[in-house]
Amino acid sequence: MSDLNNNKSESSSHHGNASPAHDGADTQSQGLSTLALPTATATSSSSSHVGVDMSNEYLQPHSDPSNPFAFTPTQLSALMDPKNLELLRQFGGLQGVAKGLHANTSRGLTPHEKIGSTITLNDLSSLAEDETEDPAQKTPLRSQTMFSSATHTSAESSKGTFPQRVAVFGANVLPRAESKNIFQLMWMAMKDKTLILLTAAAVISLAVGLYEDIGMPKYDAQGNRIPGVEWVEGVAIIVAVLIVVLVGSVNDFQKERQFRKLNAKKEDRELKATREGMVCMISIHDIQVGDILHLEPGDIVAADGIFIEGHNLKCDESAATGESDAVRKQSWKICQPPNAEKRSQPDPFILSGSKIVEGVGTYLVTGVGIHSYHGRTMMSLRSEAESTPLQEKLNRLASMIAKLGSAAGLLMLVVLLIRYFVNWRYGIPTVATQIVMELMKILIVVVTIVVVAVPEGLPLAVTLALAYATSRMIKDNNLVRVLAACETMGNATTICSDKTGTLTQNRMTVVAGVLGMSYRFKHAPEDNSKSINIEELTTAVPEKLLQLLNESVAVNTTAFEAADDNGQESFVGNKTETALLSFTRDHTGAENLGSLRAANPVEQAFPFSSERKSMTTVVRVVRDNATFWRAHVKGASEILLERCTMYQTEQQGPQPIREGDRRKLEELIQHYASQSLRTIGIAYREFDEWPYQGQEEVPYDEVATGLTLLAIVGIEDPLRPGVKEAVQACRSAGVFVRMVTGDNVTTAKSIAKQCGIYTTGGLVMEGPVFRNLPPHELDAILPRLQVLARSSPQDKRILVSRLRDLGDIVAVTGDGTNDGPALKAADVGFSMGIAGTEVAKEASSIILMDDNFSSIVKAIAWGRCVNDAVKKFLQFQITVNITAVILTFMSSVISSSQKSVLTAVQLLWVNLIMDTFAALALATDPPSPELLERAPEPRSSPLITFKMWKMIIGQSIFQIIVTCVLLYSSILNLPTESDTLQTVVFNTFVFCQIFNEINCRRIDSHLNIFKRLWHNKFFIFIFFLCIGGQAIIVNFGGSAFQVTSINGVHWAISIVVGLLAIPIGAIIRLLPDRLFAFILIRKSTRDRYLGNTDNANRISKIPSMYMAGGSRWSTSSRTKPCHGDGIEIQMLPTVIVDTQHIDASKHDIPSEQQKQ
Repeated sequence: MSDLNNNKSESSSHHGNASPAHDGADTQSQGLSTLALPTATATSSSSSHVGVDMSNEYLQPHSDPSNPFAFTPTQLSALMDPKNLELLRQFGGLQGVAKGLHANTSRGLTPHEKIGSTITLNDLSSLAEDETEDPAQKTPLRSQTMFSSATHTSAESSKGTFPQRVAVFGANVLPRAESKNIFQLMWMAMKDKTLILLTAAAVISLAVGLYEDIGMPKYDAQGNRIPGVEWVEGVAIIVAVLIVVLVGSVNDFQKERQFRKLNAKKEDRELKATREGMVCMISIHDIQVGDILHLEPGDIVAADGIFIEGHNLKCDESAATGESDAVRKQSWKICQPPNAEKRSQPDPFILSGSKIVEGVGTYLVTGVGIHSYHGRTMMSLRSEAESTPLQEKLNRLASMIAKLGSAAGLLMLVVLLIRYFVNWRYGIPTVATQIVMELMKILIVVVTIVVVAVPEGLPLAVTLALAYATSRMIKDNNLVRVLAACETMGNATTICSDKTGTLTQNRMTVVAGVLGMSYRFKHAPEDNSKSINIEELTTAVPEKLLQLLNESVAVNTTAFEAADDNGQESFVGNKTETALLSFTRDHTGAENLGSLRAANPVEQAFPFSSERKSMTTVVRVVRDNATFWRAHVKGASEILLERCTMYQTEQQGPQPIREGDRRKLEELIQHYASQSLRTIGIAYREFDEWPYQGQEEVPYDEVATGLTLLAIVGIEDPLRPGVKEAVQACRSAGVFVRMVTGDNVTTAKSIAKQCGIYTTGGLVMEGPVFRNLPPHELDAILPRLQVLARSSPQDKRILVSRLRDLGDIVAVTGDGTNDGPALKAADVGFSMGIAGTEVAKEASSIILMDDNFSSIVKAIAWGRCVNDAVKKFLQFQITVNITAVILTFMSSVISSSQKSVLTAVQLLWVNLIMDTFAALALATDPPSPELLERAPEPRSSPLITFKMWKMIIGQSIFQIIVTCVLLYSSILNLPTESDTLQTVVFNTFVFCQIFNEINCRRIDSHLNIFKRLWHNKFFIFIFFLCIGGQAIIVNFGGSAFQVTSINGVHWAISIVVGLLAIPIGAIIRLLPDRLFAFILIRKSTRDRYLGNTDNANRISKIPSMYMAGGSRWSTSSRTKPCHGDGIEIQMLPTVIVDTQHIDASKHDIPSEQQKQ
């Protein structure tokens, strides 16, 4: 407490002693020739001016007459992104900015203010640096933030109180995102090319069907009129289109609403601010540029700003910038310009979206709403989704089918017209209406051909597959926000993963250590290790030793206990201190934190100092009516060890540290450091009497000497459970995993090694180097880039965009605000449901509800399952379509009455009803382990593979031959126009499709089509449902389906012939693909479908490596070594890589603890 007051008085004296002349000299001493701040005089203050460097756009005064302030929102935004201390100095520092905003850093803003005078950059004078307010006018910081009786102000009551500020800088709210209603989503779904094709076919079919039923009635053999059902197909196709549109749009609508509910938080909250010299509570939406806001531990920063004053204020900016270490905030005057060699340098910039982890303070608001760091990030995420690889392929397929269907119809029209006009040689019809009727019959057959060619069930199959997969993925902790992301993930070729909070838990944790000299412990030690399992400390270590450790950790800390968002008690404060508190609570049986502190009243405190690298708290201890004092010390282990002369034992108390003991402890510290563990030493010293009673200044070096070592612990941000296995599973699945982090190279490399991302031959690079590489060098290093350290959000976005340009399908994982742009830029973005920020969730396509990286593997499996389901259905559907088109064509041409063997209603049953069931059956096959044992398919791969075409064409030939034999041979001794024969042909055709459905469960060359069949109860149910439906139609369909009942022999023929589809499929699979290579005339097409044998042989003989886009990059004999890390970059002869840019080892920067 005394230290805090001392600090405040020092701060006040520092501010109070500042003089204009001094500040001006200080500014000029920094070499800032662009800004002259002459000493102001009482007589000519108006003549003071700022010399502006016109070469810098941010230093040019604005010319907006309606803006009475010195700055525009863009100029103030330039201070924060990136942090620009030099620009702040040129603006005149804190007071220069405050003056330019007509703000007072002591009294705050005044509501309903009317700013009459206009100020520009040219008007700023040395008074901008005058911080000589009367100290008596200033409210003590402690009372401001801790003991004030705040008055409340709501957003509603504050409307219109700052009209000029709102007009120039905006309000602290984001423009409402235009969410699409259900009708807009339906309209978007209707733009699908396949649905457009279907709709056109439906309209034509309905028009022709109505004409046929009304204008061309049909009669049976008895002369009774057959009910007109030709219109049914057109209506049914329209219904199918509506179902597809509704299922897809409603699914998207519900998923978006579900996401909103999942992410629903009370946006409006109240914050502590200073206005009119009083501390009050204001709504977050009422924050204005120029406001003075107060910060306390646990606060989420609501707006950008500049630090005014405070005590030991530290911000966790990991969510905003990816920087894992807390950043200390200090006055801009004592902050140094950014240094690439140093991490976590103090700065005066408060970023919106960051979290206060330690200390208290106030700051001047400079950016709100869309002009704040958080707001700009949120706005950048609002973009339209791009089409997925499967959608692109289906669109191409729809175009191809439309062309082929039209070609078949045109050919049919030509053939039938030639046949019709040739028959005129026997006599030209004399009645004009008869000619029209004959031509309309021809047109009807042609339309039937075109309609049959269109795969009506395909959009429904895709929608059903995606909807089923996404509903099942929720059980695997994957909430799919964007339906199409599911199938895209199946073919992801690379994953760019954030480290903090994604691969690791974003929670510093004690994972190893030693108590005294005897008790070494470790998290999950090996079987042959002498270390104690950290879970067994309470039973393996004497209670007295643990009590001493618990007391030391509890009293010698600034962290405290508070309820989190879920109401659970958690520790708030410095991450290292919260790690120690969590360790004692979870593993050493510590009492309640408040109880331990109450039992040990603090006598003296020495806060952590970067010079001392330690923190000390002296407590008064009362034991058995005796009082003594104990100084608890913690800090950098190697420095603390130098101050220790004893170590604690369980039996004999403190014992002297011998030279051998000291060497062992030093080796242990080095061992922990080599594993990138942050090592902390814990020690104590006891005093029979406190010799410094009543003294304000206590010499630290006299207190922290002759210490007794209690423990050395190793702390790290541990990997999430299952991450290592998940990375290995991704590797097996052909997915390249990269780590992109804001951490330093040493830590990043260590974590990457632990989880299996960084492997032999891989490359580690830093963001500043990466972003400055020319495009050709960037393309050269990307294939081997495994870790990108010290990266900014822009670096991550560059990486994602470049990989996509090279043909990769990129997935990005992240949990922080800084990950938002990259999540949006990727093909698939994964955010964390628990630890993820609102920005990350908004930008993502899939939310991992358990925050587990291993859930991504399940997403990959489901994505591939969806892609396979679509391909299985395509194999099934196109077989039906090809067979139906050819049979309709042949039978119509051969028939004297131009009648098709398959009527429109029969084809409706096969194409729509059966195909819908088949889609559901094939879409509900669960993922199999085999899916993760193959490489992903690149964007350029064909939707229908050669093996699929082989099966489609083979089954089509079989079905056409069988149908023609039944129809045109005398095998059944029935006339061709017989209703019984037509029914047998229809029945056989349907059973060929039913059994081919089983055959289509595999789209590869494996013969076991029944594998895991019993895992899919849907398939079995639908299989028998289709058989039952066919039996009902044949026996009771009558004139509606133009069928008649058939006997047992005919049923047996239909079923046995249909069953032949299974052995025929096995024979087709056994035929080698190369046997049909002659069909593919063009070499490029042959390589695309069958692969390049020459290249494959060459690649198998020489070293090769992963190349962006899923291809292989063969290496030449030329290599250039990267010094220091043993990495060689192997290049094509045309690629030149500057090894100075890609030498990762040259840019390795030790962590702060290693420096300490």
